[in-house]
Amino acid sequence: MATQIFVNLPVSDLERSIKFYAALGWAHNPEFTDDNASAIVISEEIYLMVVSEEFFATMTKGAARGTETVVALSVESKEKVDELADTALASGGAVSSDPTEESFMYGRGFADPDGHRFELVHMFTA
Repeated sequence: MATQIFVNLPVSDLERSIKFYAALGWAHNPEFTDDNASAIVISEEIYLMVVSEEFFATMTKGAARGTETVVALSVESKEKVDELADTALASGGAVSSDPTEESFMYGRGFADPDGHRFELVHMFTA
């Protein structure tokens, strides 16, 4: 079995977050959803747990909120980078970094409605 990652993100509006991530094509798993949290399936190995801010505080013993991490995801093409970033912006997200193109990769960044940052990258192959 491959190692799975579960990224827990505090959110101010659980329903808004579920809708935002659904717009990106990421599935909501109702089996792991209640009034406090929802599982968002990015892939078989990557999950977001969007957690109400109140419940998140109980999980972290009140840790300060802020940009503590940037979630970077690789995708299959430059076009997919643009598609996901454009959808995020049209669905209530914001630009977190300008498009970057180097000899080996292309990337764009967005922030979700709660300010959590994501970097989408496509690595070019020779």
